[in-house]
Amino acid sequence: MKALVTAGGHGTRLRPITYTQNKHLIPIANKTMLQYALDYLKEAEIYEIGIIINANDKSIQNVFGNGEGLGVEITYIEQNQPLGLAHVVKISQSFIGNDDFIFYLGDNILIGGVKSFINNFNRMKSNCHLVLSQVPDPNRFGVAEVVNDRIVSIEEKPSSAKSNLAVTGIYLYDSNIFEAVNSIKPSERGELEISDAHQFLIENGYDVSYSEITGWWKDTGQPSDLLDANRLILDNIKEKIDGSVDSLTQISGEVIIGNNSQIINSKINGPAIIDNDTLIKDSFIGPYSAIGKNCKITSSKVEYSIIMEGCLIDRVDRNISSSLLGKHVKIISFNNKNNQARFLLGDQSYIELTDLNNIN
Repeated sequence: MKALVTAGGHGTRLRPITYTQNKHLIPIANKTMLQYALDYLKEAEIYEIGIIINANDKSIQNVFGNGEGLGVEITYIEQNQPLGLAHVVKISQSFIGNDDFIFYLGDNILIGGVKSFINNFNRMKSNCHLVLSQVPDPNRFGVAEVVNDRIVSIEEKPSSAKSNLAVTGIYLYDSNIFEAVNSIKPSERGELEISDAHQFLIENGYDVSYSEITGWWKDTGQPSDLLDANRLILDNIKEKIDGSVDSLTQISGEVIIGNNSQIINSKINGPAIIDNDTLIKDSFIGPYSAIGKNCKITSSKVEYSIIMEGCLIDRVDRNISSSLLGKHVKIISFNNKNNQARFLLGDQSYIELTDLNNIN
């Protein structure tokens, strides 16, 4: 079995972060989104992986190379225009050949990996196996209608959903999917919709089976989704302290502190993760915070946030909460007494918070 993983698109809902980096390289609990996907596949003993990238985008390849360091073999497949997920499958036919494969959207995060779904597909010997999840807002997704434990229809982002079962970004196929993607027509959006390919299989007598996710699953398309995924992953970490923690610091809950990091006169309430070579001094790091490497946080308060590598946060009296900071962001405060702040800042942003009443 092979794997096909999406890592293209433009991440418009995550701007300004995605102006300067591919969204699949955004860290969640200090590990990139795409790394989770590759780890899931390797755990399932899938070693031939095709990654779909935007034309001329080398950022993914610069991080993962040919996959040798991960113990897998990566082939990069360029998509010149965002013409839909069925188009992604269509342009990957030469890579897949006649093999069965798992199609995984690289911005999905879930508990437990994908091995159980692959096992179900192999056991059921179906032509297509979809992974479903119950959601409160099915109109955001492709929605499956299930009757007597069989999928009878798939509808993309319906205004009136027939169920609350969203089709997640995890699909398993045999080679018959290529007949489907080569037969359907573009939607009103001008894209080849993967839901239309699934509906083609159903209407033409192919066997479409499914599994239902019993744990959590997140489609990380928006900042709030990233923060939720960060929270869910941090809920499962175990304490590991490799850096130095002084006697004045208080640590509670599960906390990971990386090599060469220093925690001085601070309070760390887990679950939280602090990467290598980071300084936390005279500060409070609250639950569900992921602090990247080479950061410096002094006399400040951070909670429920993702702070990427190289950030500086200095003397920020208000709580920085529910925030997403890109790489090398600087936030410096002088005599600003507001209670809370929320930021969504792209790489190398600089914010200075000042109490205007105290400016001479």
